[in-house]
Amino acid sequence: MSLIKKLVSETAIYGLSSIVGRLLNYLLVPLFTNIFTKSEYGEVVELYAWLGVLMVLFTYRMETGFFRFGTAKEDRERTYSTISISLLTTTPILVGLLIFFASPIATWLQYAGNSEYITWFALILAFDALSAVPFARLRLENRPWRFAAIKLINIGLYIGLNLFFLLLCPYMIAKGYTFFEKIYDPNMGVGYIFIANLVASTSTLILLSPLFLKIKNQFDAALLKKILWYAAPLIVVGLASVINELFDRLTLKWLLPAAEGKEAIGVYGAVYKLAMLMSLFTQAFNYAAEPFFFSNANEKDSMKIYAQVARLFTIAGCLAFLGIVLYIDIVKWFIGENFWEGLHVVPILLMANLCLGLYYNFAIWYKLKDKTYIGALIAIIGALITIGLNILFVPYFSYTASAWATLACYGFMASAAYLVGQKYYPVPYPMIRIFMLIGIALAFYIVSLSLRELVPAGAMVYVVNTILMIGYVGILYILEGDWAKSVFRK
Repeated sequence: MSLIKKLVSETAIYGLSSIVGRLLNYLLVPLFTNIFTKSEYGEVVELYAWLGVLMVLFTYRMETGFFRFGTAKEDRERTYSTISISLLTTTPILVGLLIFFASPIATWLQYAGNSEYITWFALILAFDALSAVPFARLRLENRPWRFAAIKLINIGLYIGLNLFFLLLCPYMIAKGYTFFEKIYDPNMGVGYIFIANLVASTSTLILLSPLFLKIKNQFDAALLKKILWYAAPLIVVGLASVINELFDRLTLKWLLPAAEGKEAIGVYGAVYKLAMLMSLFTQAFNYAAEPFFFSNANEKDSMKIYAQVARLFTIAGCLAFLGIVLYIDIVKWFIGENFWEGLHVVPILLMANLCLGLYYNFAIWYKLKDKTYIGALIAIIGALITIGLNILFVPYFSYTASAWATLACYGFMASAAYLVGQKYYPVPYPMIRIFMLIGIALAFYIVSLSLRELVPAGAMVYVVNTILMIGYVGILYILEGDWAKSVFRK
């Protein structure tokens, strides 16, 4: 099997857990956005945003350090054991601090009556952090099926428990089955979402427990020091990336009047879920690509292969973009009608996620060349763009400004990673072709918007957009068909 075929195959398997799993997870979004108010759903969005920030600190990017120092088989066990022992030492300390200060943290976040949320999230963080390196080992050892199975079990438990607590229990109580009153508290509200997550994270750690048995008494302090020096800038990259993705949802309630801010978080968080249909593909690609890039860095044609990967990613990303925006009238039913006011930012966020995927392609050089400090600098500037644009424009344009800030940030990061990378690791990316494919996709979207003014609402809109989609696929076949066949034929 060619390297490109292998990458595509593994991306598809990781996509099974990522895309299929998240799609199943998305079935909960209509449930949440119909059961809870905008303000209540805003609480969920905000707390999960903080979860993303703290996850970077809990793992301190040890999974990437494992790829860098554990790729060679002769170094794998020593690296795995050293990193695992480090995480098993630091995680209980960090969890203990969060639980000890749960009450003041909840008060600061304006959840004074729900300090238990902080305790639950501390435990979720602990279990997810301890799962990170075992998952990385599965990826490095090319075991995507086991990776996918565990991820799907996690998602299945999370979905099942949400349906049980938020749908089945109230229904059975309404039917007179008093037994369910013993296990269901209607005042718990969004707390059941967090309990479901905690159970799912616990089960994941249990399923990964055989990999903990592979931890040996091989703690190497000198190696850990090397890994920490390598990963330290990546912590900055991770924090900056989290800021880029989540700063808007963390600060909308501070930048807007209180009631308006909480509702804005809820609406923006809901429509962001629609845009994340693109990021599901990006995430699946990144799961497969990161170990792929490390494993094949010494191949004779590695740079040519990386260029081909970026080109294939752009094709798939453009198809995903058009598939969502042309059928937004169908996709929007994933969220409650009260949240549709935010649909206008979905195309902006989709294009931002496409830029993020290109950044993953263009940025691999600083990990391969041990120039992680440059990656940190790019990410910091991206974070400053996010912070600055949100602070300047959110008070006037609400979450619409946040969407544009996200696009500006990821657009800059992709551009900077490409331009600087050409100095240190000159991969011959086909930039003209990449810009052309994106430009044609945007043109088709603009045509669709224009035709909406002329075409009667209803089925005719779907007919016109389907014709446009087929047209874009036809153009792709003409422009890229022969090239794609030659790549997969090798």
